[in-house]
Amino acid sequence: MLDTLRHTLHQAITTPKGDKFAPLRIQKDLARRLNVMLGRPLCSMEEIEQRKNARTRLATLLTRKTTAPRAKEAAPVLIYFERDRNARELDRVKDALESKGYAYKLCDVAGDEATVDFVMRVAHCKRDELPIVFVADKPIGDFRALVDADVSGALHKAVYGEAAAPQA
Repeated sequence: MLDTLRHTLHQAITTPKGDKFAPLRIQKDLARRLNVMLGRPLCSMEEIEQRKNARTRLATLLTRKTTAPRAKEAAPVLIYFERDRNARELDRVKDALESKGYAYKLCDVAGDEATVDFVMRVAHCKRDELPIVFVADKPIGDFRALVDADVSGALHKAVYGEAAAPQA
């Protein structure tokens, strides 16, 4: 009943009949504008049916429970190093990350003074302490700091944003 009334009123304000008579045309124009401002409560039967179907679909989607949780995406792990300097330390850092299954990216800072300054300023280290591990934009530190962070679970939390799962 209400849907029929909405459809009939929509037809009355959208039909071109009576548009030549100014007082009627102005009233219909105001009614059309008001209808749009109110979110189009007056509409055709097809649109009424589409809205009902959309509400039903939304209700089913909201009540449906998700069975699979979304996988967390790992933050990027970056190793800043200087070519031909502390190669053994770099190998140890890479081995530690690989043994835990962390993907990493090597960033050679040789000849890039701006990046070296950034790393030394943010990680509070000296140039001789390279390689330095970062997770996203947060410094972890050198090899010893990496191992400490791994043992305490801080590395997993930094990479995945959650506490490490308890090991059996």
